[in-house]
Amino acid sequence: MTQALDQMRELTPEQLRSSLLDLVCQQAYQEGEFVLTSGQSSPYYINGKQVTLHPQGALMIARLLLQQIGPEVTGVAGLTLGADPMVTAVSLTALDANREIFPLIIRKQPKGHGTKAYIEGVNLPAGSLITVLEDVVTTGQSALQAVERLQAANYRIDQILALVDRQQGGAELYKAKGLSFAALFTLEDIQAHYRQLREQIHQSA
Repeated sequence: MTQALDQMRELTPEQLRSSLLDLVCQQAYQEGEFVLTSGQSSPYYINGKQVTLHPQGALMIARLLLQQIGPEVTGVAGLTLGADPMVTAVSLTALDANREIFPLIIRKQPKGHGTKAYIEGVNLPAGSLITVLEDVVTTGQSALQAVERLQAANYRIDQILALVDRQQGGAELYKAKGLSFAALFTLEDIQAHYRQLREQIHQSA
C-alpha cells in the first residue's frame, strides 16, 4: 500500500489526468438508455461514484483538484451524496501536503433532530472561503443548492470544481450567477477517449 501511494505521488499532473481519464472511461461511462436525476433522458450515463469511491480514483481526483484550490480556501463542500467522497479525499490529501482544508457536507433536507442543520462538519468562522465540489455537473442545480446553503450560513464561495461537466447548461448557469467553474473533464473529453479505448480493444482482438 505504501509503495502504491509513493508511486501515485510521483505522477505528474499530466500522468494523473491521463490515468484518471482511463478510469472514468472504464468504470463510470456507459452507453444505453438512461433517465438522469434532472429527469432528462440520455443515451449515456456517467456514474461518478464509480470513480470517486475508487481508492486510486479518489486520490487522483483529490490531487488534481487540490492544485486548483487557492491557499486562502479553508473548506471544501458539496451536496450529498455525490460530493461526499470528494470533499473527504481533498481534505485528507491537503493534510498530506501540509494544508488544512475542512470538509463540509450539505444535506438536501435539514437534519430531522438536534440542531436540524443543513451543513455537517466543523463550524468555520463566518466569511470563510469555501470551494464547492461536485462529481458530475448536468444542469448545475445540485452544486448551486450547496452554494446557496453555504451563503446562507455566511460562508463565501470562490468557485465550483467538478470531476465531469456534461455540457448541458451547468457552466452557463454558474456564469449567470457570477460563479467561477471548472471541471477536470468535459463530456467531449470522455467520449473521445472512450471511442479511442474501444478502437484499441477492437484492433487487439
